[in-house]
Amino acid sequence: MIRKDAKIYVAGHRGLVGSAILNNLRQKGYSNFVTRTHQELDLTDQRAVADFFVTEKPEYVFLAAAKVGGIGANSVYRGQFIYENLMIQNNVIHYSYLNDVRKLLFLGSTCIYPREAPQPIPENALLTGPLEYTNEPYALAKIAGIRMCESYNLQYGTNYIAVMPTNLYGPNDNFDLECSHVLPAMLRKMYLGRCLFYKDWETIRKDLGRLPVEGVDGDASVAEILYVLQKYGITDRSLELWGTGTPLREFLWSEEMADACVYLMEQTDFKDICRDVDGKEVRNTHVNIGTGEEVTIARLAQLLREVTGYPGELKFNAGKPDGTPRKLTDVTKLHALGWHHRIGLEEGVRRLYDWYLLQ
Repeated sequence: MIRKDAKIYVAGHRGLVGSAILNNLRQKGYSNFVTRTHQELDLTDQRAVADFFVTEKPEYVFLAAAKVGGIGANSVYRGQFIYENLMIQNNVIHYSYLNDVRKLLFLGSTCIYPREAPQPIPENALLTGPLEYTNEPYALAKIAGIRMCESYNLQYGTNYIAVMPTNLYGPNDNFDLECSHVLPAMLRKMYLGRCLFYKDWETIRKDLGRLPVEGVDGDASVAEILYVLQKYGITDRSLELWGTGTPLREFLWSEEMADACVYLMEQTDFKDICRDVDGKEVRNTHVNIGTGEEVTIARLAQLLREVTGYPGELKFNAGKPDGTPRKLTDVTKLHALGWHHRIGLEEGVRRLYDWYLLQ
């Protein structure tokens, strides 16, 4: 167990997962946190990270900071995705070791698995086939993080756990149409599309004022707003979505992901996970975190239509990439460690839409 007054560093505390982890810890009575915004601490800066760990000496670290984005961002910013993620995790993991951090939890992503991995995907499917090309740089960085945690555990006796969450969504998600993941992107598109359908310009301007699209904010002209929305497939009568709608995806409410992370930090050590590893070679000790349930993108779109009340036509653009055909996690190891999800997709989507409306 972790002492309630132990010093805990949550890297990426303003993001989707990091903010949920911080809230979960607070709800469970933890009180001694150290956090830094990106402006206060650039985790790609080795010297800055070294100085931070020497000064703060955290006892526990949740490494939730990362350069993340949807299929479009992964395709365009390939160099940034591999460089920034490698630098962030190398710095935080290494200086955690040098400063005697008791335990670290590293967050990866299920995109680490081969494009044609067996379904549901077990942890030992890692590095058994080619990766999905669209997010390969990000996946390679996360694979390096998994192996770094394992290698430091084996050589230095550290206690680092790597978890691989499925697709996450929830409060503080990224709704930027230029780089967000599929669920929040679709939700915002339908929200804006509904407003456009009913000519609710006051709400459209308020939304763009809070989160501009390509620099177009709520003060822009009607023509500028219509142009940028149409660029993202949003018109006054229809909505264009990327791909065919056939890929299957699994989604987990971010606050449940946070609960799983805190649970594993409190209840599980690296040695516990190694007990099921056969032979002398220790690998694939990471843990999938998901629901074990999946839905097509087309069905997700219909669910979002029902929740948002979007009245227009949905059009799938098959000329845009689908990404991996299917990506369902095998959560056998997670369940064996004692954690199960509770919030289903329909309830989660309704919660997210209610949260978005209050922003």
